[in-house]
Amino acid sequence: MDRVTETHFESYRPGRSRAPEFYGFVAWTSTTLAFVLYILWGLLPQEYIEWFGIHWYPNREWAILLPAWSIMLVITTYLVYSSMAIAVTPSFSDMSSITDNYTVFPTSPNNHTPYLDSSSTPVLYDMPIGLVNRVLYDSLDPKQYE
Repeated sequence: MDRVTETHFESYRPGRSRAPEFYGFVAWTSTTLAFVLYILWGLLPQEYIEWFGIHWYPNREWAILLPAWSIMLVITTYLVYSSMAIAVTPSFSDMSSITDNYTVFPTSPNNHTPYLDSSSTPVLYDMPIGLVNRVLYDSLDPKQYE
């Protein structure tokens, strides 16, 4: 046996179904056929279509309307999805924008000294937002923001 045949047999697994390959081929073939028929329906003169034996078909304006409606549907879907995401976003003043159901605050609310020392590693807790702001912004000169 040559190397190509050995590689082919090594990649073949008897328990693996080849059905997805056939489904993919049928989907690709039927989509291509539908697109070709759509283009022929939109571009061929009426005499040629009747010569093929097709005497009833939808109005030709649908050849333009279907893509236009499809594009508008996609654009509308994106706009609605974005609008819904913005509508359910909490405001900046809402506490749910910085905390959630799994927030764990320290048991002693006044003992924040381990957080202020940069060389220590305290037990993991969620720090209150007031403490975060004090540590980050108290040392800054407030006149530089005016």
